[in-house]
Amino acid sequence: MELLRRLSEASGVPGREEEIRKLIREALVDHVDEIQVDRLGNLIAHKKGPGPKVAVAAHMDEIGFLVSHVDEKTGYLRIEPLGGFDPRTLIAKRVTVHTRSGPLVGLIGTKPIHILTEEEKKKKVEMKDLFIDLGLPGEKVKELVRVGDPVTLRQGFSEVGELVSGKALDDRVGVYVGVEAMRRLSQHQADVYFVGTVQEEVGLRGARTSAFALAPEIAVALDVTLACDMPGVQEHEYITRLGQGVAIKLKDSASISHPGLVQFLIDLAEEEKIPYQLEILPRGGTDAGAMQLAREGAAAVTLSVPTRYVHSVVEAAHKRDIQAAIELLVAFLARCHQADLKL
Repeated sequence: MELLRRLSEASGVPGREEEIRKLIREALVDHVDEIQVDRLGNLIAHKKGPGPKVAVAAHMDEIGFLVSHVDEKTGYLRIEPLGGFDPRTLIAKRVTVHTRSGPLVGLIGTKPIHILTEEEKKKKVEMKDLFIDLGLPGEKVKELVRVGDPVTLRQGFSEVGELVSGKALDDRVGVYVGVEAMRRLSQHQADVYFVGTVQEEVGLRGARTSAFALAPEIAVALDVTLACDMPGVQEHEYITRLGQGVAIKLKDSASISHPGLVQFLIDLAEEEKIPYQLEILPRGGTDAGAMQLAREGAAAVTLSVPTRYVHSVVEAAHKRDIQAAIELLVAFLARCHQADLKL
């Protein structure tokens, strides 16, 4: 899991995915026929085949921030979110501010409980209340930091029992699954494109442009999904469970999966004895939503890695589920030319 560790610990907010592009290129350069980067920043790796044309997408970007204001007197920074945050998860976290002259470590601070009023204790935390402390005088901060500098959360990648945990598993674990599948795929008829997409967290933007350019017949998104198998959640709200296998998505807010692809994946998983579960996500979407609508449309589906604590720095996925996702994707790409796409 060394590659997954490196992907998780790397930084790449929407629009600034260059570190992730470099890692993917290094991992795939000896395993694909060609690699290119389009104008938006999507990395497209191609394994040639007679057809059908298949695009497999996993987004490279992570939720993060841009510096929106630098206080010249105090040195404190204000931030603009890129992607969806629960502000409660951000209190007392370390961040990296990526400046022109190099990275700076910062702290998201808050007033200590000792001086909070009763009214302040009851107040809901909001993004506008958060600030970053770089531990430097205001004039030095003004010299080093400018509005628009990216900010990412800091967190090491760890193995926790049977799980792996870290920041940005959404969607570096999807990138990892896609890269590993491309490296293992040998016998295939499909014309396969793996796309590391950009700006998914702010509107599926990279998937939209890359799918328009590639015009795939089949589109597969790789992403995390919610695993809410935890205290305080009723069983019917779990969505998925850790350790029960890769999730084959039926529906989310952005797409309805092609029924022929869903059944083909189910049949493959059962034939190959790959653990799987079916998923309906009531809120949220993946790159499949954009790829499905490209040009005249594509038959689309999402393979998901169940993940706890999504959009936090302790996102957690089960090693068996990650392995199941890789195995099912490899099996699918090797045999997807046999799938019945007629409706």
